[in-house]
Amino acid sequence: MFRTPQSLFRVLAIAEAISWTLLISALIIRAVTDVAVVVSVAGGIHGFVFLSYGATAIVVAKNQRWGAWPAVVAIGSAVIPYATIPTEIWLHRTGRLRGQWRLEATDDPRDAAWHDKVMRLLLNRPWVFAAIVLVAVIVLFVVLLIIGPPGGKG
Repeated sequence: MFRTPQSLFRVLAIAEAISWTLLISALIIRAVTDVAVVVSVAGGIHGFVFLSYGATAIVVAKNQRWGAWPAVVAIGSAVIPYATIPTEIWLHRTGRLRGQWRLEATDDPRDAAWHDKVMRLLLNRPWVFAAIVLVAVIVLFVVLLIIGPPGGKG
């Protein structure tokens, strides 16, 4: 399904923008109708997609060997409503999403690094990799739920 880093990144960038729409709509509904549960539901969905997008940005940044600036922009774009869409367009137009998953070592000396070896090992087992990332996102999501919403109001 996600044969390239670009396809995975694009889907999550769009999902993050959609989750912002859900959250903003829920905030408007709460303000108009005083029904607070819609914010809890939409906020939960947005939070989970937000974390999933962040994890995806990290994986794609590592695979594509982005420098610090594109990685920070990609990850940070989730904080600003709808910014993941222009970020994805920018990364695409600048060629940062071009190419395939790095499944095999090349002559590039960076391929010998332990973290690149681990990345290739995981990329060659996509269901295992997806499960590991999903569990990590779920654990972080649960920890953040336990801590409570931003601003301490719940």
